[in-house]
Amino acid sequence: MSPNLIDAPVRAMLVLGTRPEAIKLAPVARAMAASELFEPIVVTTGQHREMLHQMLDLLQVRERTELDVMRERQELSTLTARLVDGLGEIIRAQRPDLVIVQGDTTTALTGALAAFYEHVPVAHVEAGLRTGVLDNPFPEELNRRLIGRVARWHFAPTPRAGRAPGGRGRARLRGLHHRQHRHRQPAVGPGRGHRAQPLHHLRPAARAADPAPPGEPGRHHARHGPGAVRRLADRGDVEILLPLHKSPAVRDALLPELTGHPRVRVVEPLGYLDFSATLAACDVVLTDSGGVQEEAPSLGKPALVLRTTTERPEAVEAGAARLVGTVPDVILAAVERLLDDRAEYDRMASAGNPFGDGRATERIIAQLAEDFGADADTGPVEARLPEGPGSYSTA
Repeated sequence: MSPNLIDAPVRAMLVLGTRPEAIKLAPVARAMAASELFEPIVVTTGQHREMLHQMLDLLQVRERTELDVMRERQELSTLTARLVDGLGEIIRAQRPDLVIVQGDTTTALTGALAAFYEHVPVAHVEAGLRTGVLDNPFPEELNRRLIGRVARWHFAPTPRAGRAPGGRGRARLRGLHHRQHRHRQPAVGPGRGHRAQPLHHLRPAARAADPAPPGEPGRHHARHGPGAVRRLADRGDVEILLPLHKSPAVRDALLPELTGHPRVRVVEPLGYLDFSATLAACDVVLTDSGGVQEEAPSLGKPALVLRTTTERPEAVEAGAARLVGTVPDVILAAVERLLDDRAEYDRMASAGNPFGDGRATERIIAQLAEDFGADADTGPVEARLPEGPGSYSTA
């Protein structure tokens, strides 16, 4: 039998370590588990263990292999080395047909590297996002560029992302724009037996909330945000809600400045549904999270991005988000402009969401099934895999 004939389900290893990765890969894992064409192998790195496990349980992904590599305050270089080593061992033991990673985390980068070292092709979900500045945000921009060089499949969330440089491959998929948006994923929609409530009901005078990013630690937010947040709360007509990231570095930067202020409520990270409901109940969002830049516009919430660059310029161009940088005076002025100018607020709140049509999972599954030649009706067929990494893109 030709080595290119597929006579068994395609073994797909999904590597994830943070809550955003779980949100976007769990539907893929569940769809693969329900299909005769795929055998999903879910591997978690525990990069954000508590939030990750909470999300996977909610999304009903319970069969998984877990790494234990996280250590308190370990250097990024140490974490990267430990993850590549650990994931490499799992890949050698499981021998998957492909490895799927999502986004731009250290988990995604090391999953792609470990697969590349073991000659296993990589699929990159949410590919093609770029700020154009290699170290901003750090290290995410470098991570996604490196994954783009390794990956064979580039599932991009927007046409712009689909045009970003990826690999050197010859084949390019026509018209496949893998759009995804967390609020539109079926796993977290209504009617699944989960009741989401905002953490607290904002009084009429309370005009702003400040959700911390649910993904990677908010470095810019932690370094520059506290002064602006405290001065904003001092207005007297604003309440600040700050779900604080588990990162010790973020806590060390934020807590001394904000603890004890009567109009700043600092809480532990929220469960995803509670976070979404709280986001829906607020008026203004200050964030450095990429995911929140996607979610806020769908709820009509102006998003002020505490960064100097964004990999999601579509939200800025649509008028739903605004880059305000990291200087406290500039941040404060941007928030107060929204609070004091109703017409400006309404323009941002009604800009709409340029992301997502909710069909991400089906597009990923269909493309992978086509490329592996897995046809349940005709039996084993010749696999049509392109040669070399970087051969597939989404535009």
